[in-house]
Amino acid sequence: MKKILAKHKQYIWLAVYLVATVASFLVGFKPGKEVFSNFTEFFIEMITFIPFLFIIVGLFDVWFPKEKVERHIGQESGLKGMFLVIILAMLQAGPLYGAFPVAYILYKKGASIKNIFIYLGAFSSLKIPMLGIEIGYLGIQFTMARTLVSLPLFIAVGYFMEWYLKDRNFKVNQL
Repeated sequence: MKKILAKHKQYIWLAVYLVATVASFLVGFKPGKEVFSNFTEFFIEMITFIPFLFIIVGLFDVWFPKEKVERHIGQESGLKGMFLVIILAMLQAGPLYGAFPVAYILYKKGASIKNIFIYLGAFSSLKIPMLGIEIGYLGIQFTMARTLVSLPLFIAVGYFMEWYLKDRNFKVNQL
């Protein structure tokens, strides 16, 4: 029994989820039904979004040569590189899990670790569609204050992570 569980341990959470979901419907447990409803909604969103994301990431991988990425957002890019990754992040839309394949391709193409972390931070909170909604609900002053506080923090995190990870050699798997 232990060998079977060890061999299939990655499926245990799925089995527990399925049993809990069926039990929730059988006994009428409302929070369990809501969990299932949320999971279904997010799963449908994900399977409709991810194929297009990977097509775009694949096109980026083919269309932009490594030398160009290294020159513009690589180790020696300076303020220009930071500006470019912030603009790239602001122009994109979608959930945060959509930023990670792009960050991987940027790293694979020679972007600096600093710029990758700045990109992830900017993607998480500075997307233009999100800023528009935030201005509508919370006002321009709040949005500007939050942006002026968070952007320097993302840049500081980028510098810190570059310093912290400077002597690490990461293996980049070829897709």
